[in-house]
Amino acid sequence: MRLTVYTDFSLRVLIFLALKGDELGTIAEIAKAYGISKNHLMKVAHQLGRAGYIETVRGKGGGLRLARRPEEIVIGDVVRRTESGSALVPCFAPRDDDCVIYPRCILRGALAKAQNAFLATLDEYSLADFVRPRAPLRKLLLLRSREATAARGLRVVQA
Repeated sequence: MRLTVYTDFSLRVLIFLALKGDELGTIAEIAKAYGISKNHLMKVAHQLGRAGYIETVRGKGGGLRLARRPEEIVIGDVVRRTESGSALVPCFAPRDDDCVIYPRCILRGALAKAQNAFLATLDEYSLADFVRPRAPLRKLLLLRSREATAARGLRVVQA
């Protein structure tokens, strides 16, 4: 199964914010840490907020933080939500009139079983599992974002 870039970015945002702990993170920091577009991240952050995974703090010095503890965020649930409109193959749609073997297809069932196994494996992990070991990950991601924090005029806290 191949995940969309949207799901990849969603997981990256959650990992980043989990590593920040109680500190607020910004779109600029996350974009800098991962080397990805702020515009893409704004849409991702908005949707993660609507889903209840993150919350925003407005105003000067505002930013993003997790709305739940990392242990409460199940990775399989995040992937299901972010991949909700993406069928593994076209015949997973309610009706596929284009496929001549659709009524007797065994492949469709095998692919559905594989997809369910994939998601069941992700259900075994929470966001907390993905931020271990914490110190090396913080160093890798947050050092790159320090320039963005300093540019906002905030105090940079050592990891």
